[in-house]
Amino acid sequence: MDKNKIIIISSWAGVLSWLVLIFYLSSQPAVESDELSKKVTKVIVDIVDKIIDLDDGKSGIDLVEEFNHIVRKYAHFTSYLVLGLLVMNALFRSKVLGFKAFIFSLAFSIFYAVSDEVHQLFVPGRGAQVTDVLIDSLGAFVGIGMYEVLGIVRRSPY
Repeated sequence: MDKNKIIIISSWAGVLSWLVLIFYLSSQPAVESDELSKKVTKVIVDIVDKIIDLDDGKSGIDLVEEFNHIVRKYAHFTSYLVLGLLVMNALFRSKVLGFKAFIFSLAFSIFYAVSDEVHQLFVPGRGAQVTDVLIDSLGAFVGIGMYEVLGIVRRSPY
């Protein structure tokens, strides 16, 4: 197998691996998912609190509760930003370029976001959120745009 085919297969394997990770995280019942996100939020709050005094008379638990929802939404945005980057890269490596790659990447990411929310309807304590699809779609759009901008910079003669 030549080097180019290995790169193409590896690129699509990266997309598939990321899809599996998103599916796995969405398969967690609400209680488990909330515990995980609160652990992540606590780490973030602790780090930020060392830089900027967040105390403001609130306990660490109160701060985690306050910021947990925001962290969860950023997780949606970021996971689909990465998906957009990975899909664009796999398409680029597969010689699908330009507007066609943009449209396919965005449509694919939005479709997966919708299917992920439908999947959550069957997970205990979870539900489908239209706002999550919008956040996921925006994340994918930004990731696709970043790939395009980075690609232009990469191809620039300067």
